[in-house]
Amino acid sequence: ASWCVTCREEHPVLLDLAASGAVPIYGLNYKDKREDGLAWLKGMGDPYRLSIYDADGKVGIDYGVTGVPETYVIDKLGVIRYKRIGALTPQILKEKLLPLVEELGRA
Repeated sequence: ASWCVTCREEHPVLLDLAASGAVPIYGLNYKDKREDGLAWLKGMGDPYRLSIYDADGKVGIDYGVTGVPETYVIDKLGVIRYKRIGALTPQILKEKLLPLVEELGRA
């Protein structure tokens, strides 16, 4: 969301993760104007394989989004295996998210 200050702080972590190729990242443009979200990504860099537009927050509600930023790891069957409320940090990636992604890749 272009209006999310914490998302701006988290964004370099997402760009680094996308550049590593460790896992595909999908974005949710949550309760924002489509053009504002697209302009924000154009200016800040776009780490997402695909970004879904969710103007009224209904898609987010289906996943249990309560605010932004939130990060989910969703397995091949569509089961949410990890949820992080708040900004991702390099430490969280290293200690929690990437080991889980690796484990799921072996399953």
